[in-house]
Amino acid sequence: MNRAEKAALQLQAVAVLRMLKDTRTYDELSELTGLPAGDLNRYVNGHVLPGTERAREVVEGVGREALADELEARVAFDEEGYVDNSGVVFDQSFLDLVAPVAADAFGFERPDVVLTAATDGITLGAAMAGYFDAHLAYAKKSKETAVEEFIESRQRLASGIELTYYLPASALSPGQRVLVVDDLIRSGETQELLLDIARQADTEVVGVFALIAVGDEGMERARALTDAPVAALTAFE
Repeated sequence: MNRAEKAALQLQAVAVLRMLKDTRTYDELSELTGLPAGDLNRYVNGHVLPGTERAREVVEGVGREALADELEARVAFDEEGYVDNSGVVFDQSFLDLVAPVAADAFGFERPDVVLTAATDGITLGAAMAGYFDAHLAYAKKSKETAVEEFIESRQRLASGIELTYYLPASALSPGQRVLVVDDLIRSGETQELLLDIARQADTEVVGVFALIAVGDEGMERARALTDAPVAALTAFE
């Protein structure tokens, strides 16, 4: 780990601790992390940075569980089972915390491009792309007027509705490593279309990641289409 990576890890750990401190006392935070309350006070208030190993423990261990809990607290379901995750996808600072935790927890290889679907996936895609220093590409359900060449993926849903996504052909190049992300995976239909776009572009998929998995159908569908890791930060039945 070079100096820049070490500093980034330490700052990520501090960001996680500050998020946790918003709803906890230092004693409660100490019980959660196993770190002395006095040290936590100094980290949270910016007096000193945690050492590399402590920072890694916070990001990889406590961070994943805490972010999953926070995510679950921000998500609501209506009577028909539709998900309201606006409290998450509109909070870029929260998503910026998710990116390093997800990368470390699920072992995604560093991508060249993060590929997502407009519109709710864009903020998560931006966070993941920023963390990996990768390009962001997002497919849309309509064509851009000034773009001449597109990669197009289409499928007919069980309801009979036809779903089509378009990505400017210049957004992906053969041989690039692609991480597919989205805010939600339920049926896996969107992920299948994104994976098909990546396949048509002759890229290498290094992972599929969603903030929320609802049921198992979508996760299993994605796993059947790629050998890369498929993961979600939290899951609901």
